[in-house]
Amino acid sequence: MQILGIESSCDDTSVAIVTKHKDILAHVSKSQIAQHAPFGGVVPEIASRAHMDILHTLIQQAMKNANIQDYKQLDAIAVTAGPGLIGGLIVGVMMAKGIAHTTGLPLIGVNHLEGHALTVRLTNDIPFPYLCLLVSGGHCQFLVVHGVNHYTKLGGTIDDALGEAFDKVAKMLGLGYPGGPIVEQLARNGDPHAFELPKPLCGKKGCDFSFSGLKTAVKRIIDNQHTIDDDFINNICASFQRCVADIIKDRMRRAIGACNDHIGSVKHFVLAGGVAANQYLNATISQTCQEHGMELVAPPIKLCTDNGAMIAWAGIERFQANLIDPITLTPKARWPLEAL
Repeated sequence: MQILGIESSCDDTSVAIVTKHKDILAHVSKSQIAQHAPFGGVVPEIASRAHMDILHTLIQQAMKNANIQDYKQLDAIAVTAGPGLIGGLIVGVMMAKGIAHTTGLPLIGVNHLEGHALTVRLTNDIPFPYLCLLVSGGHCQFLVVHGVNHYTKLGGTIDDALGEAFDKVAKMLGLGYPGGPIVEQLARNGDPHAFELPKPLCGKKGCDFSFSGLKTAVKRIIDNQHTIDDDFINNICASFQRCVADIIKDRMRRAIGACNDHIGSVKHFVLAGGVAANQYLNATISQTCQEHGMELVAPPIKLCTDNGAMIAWAGIERFQANLIDPITLTPKARWPLEAL
C-alpha cells in the first residue's frame, strides 16, 4: 500500500508518498518563509496563493521521485482538511478531490493535529496508547492518543500557542521571522535568570497553558528598557525561554498525573510539532519524563514541522481503519481532535 499525502494548512506546501511498511518513497516541500518574513508572520492571502502556484509542481516531483508513472499505482490520496488557514486548506483539498475524482482513488481527509500525533508511529515502533504534547506555531495541547480517530484532550492553551509566543517575542525585539530558532540561538548567550517573569497557571489545577501574560511581561520590560543592546536581547531571550521551560515542566507533571488517572500508567511520552526542535525545551521535557519513568520519543526534526509525510502516514492509518471520506469532503479552519 502506498498513499500520496498533501499538506497546505499554513505556510509550508508539502507532498509525500509513503508505504504501509513505513518507507518514505518521496517527500518534497516548499517553505514560504521568505514571502512572509517582511510582515513578521504568516499572511493568509499570500500563503494560499503560494500553495496554488507550487502544489501541482510538487506533486509531479513526488511522483517522479517515487518512480510512479500513474496515479493508479497509488492506493489513496490523503490531504489535510483542517485545522488551518482556510485558503490553503481549500487549495490542498480541491487538488486532492480532483485527483480522486478523475482516478477513482479513495479520498482521505486528515486532521492536521492527528497527522502530528501519529507521526511517531511512522518513525518509531510506538504502540497505543501514549501521552502526546503537541507544540507548534499554532497549537499547544496535551493528548492521550488511544488509537486512530480516538483522542482525549487533557489540556491546551487558553490564549497564545507556544510557537506564537516565541514569534511575538522575536517581533518585539526586531529579530525577524520565524522567531523560535532565533530566540533559542540568542538565549544561549544570555543569562536565564536576568529577568524574573510570570509563569501563568503554574501550580494551578488542570493541564492548560497560558502564554499571553508572559508575552505582555516581556513587552513591558522591553518598553521600559532605555538601551536595547545585544546583552539585553540575549538576556531577555534566555529568561523568556527558561520561564517557558518551567511552565512546560509544571504542566507536564499535571498532564502525566491526569493521564494516569484517566487510563493508567503509560510508557511513552511523545513530543510532536515544530517547537520540538528547541533543544533547551527538549532537555527539560526529557528530564521530566525521566522523573516519571517515561520514555520520551519524538520524530526527526524534519518530520516535526508541517509536512506531507505525516499526512500520508495518517492517511495509511485511517485507510487501514476503513475511514474513507466522500468526494464532498469540506475543509475546516477549526477542527478539534476531540470532534473526530
